Amino acid sequence: MFSLIPSDLPDEVFEDVIAGQHCRIERIISKGHSTPNGTWLCQNRNEWVMLLKGTAGLIFEDVDDVIVLKPGDYLTITAHTKHRVEWTDDTQETIWLAVHYD
Repeated sequence: MFSLIPSDLPDEVFEDVIAGQHCRIERIISKGHSTPNGTWLCQNRNEWVMLLKGTAGLIFEDVDDVIVLKPGDYLTITAHTKHRVEWTDDTQETIWLAVHYD
């Protein structure tokens, strides 16, 4: 999870660790990335996400406060729930472990 991290990250990196019919596990590497303004993410599958390194702020459409994640923090984003990444640490890589499932 902590090796083979690109030194230059102009875009977030999404890498499948395991992918199957009903479940996909991926590593996401961010550094100063966020969801574009005015855009919401809304997925067809549930997602359980854990922050392994760095920090990040997420917000849900129906919640006013940003949820700040630090290493070891995790949450579940149920399918069809609008959310966005407000910010990720711009001084170090933020590494996520995401599990997408039915």
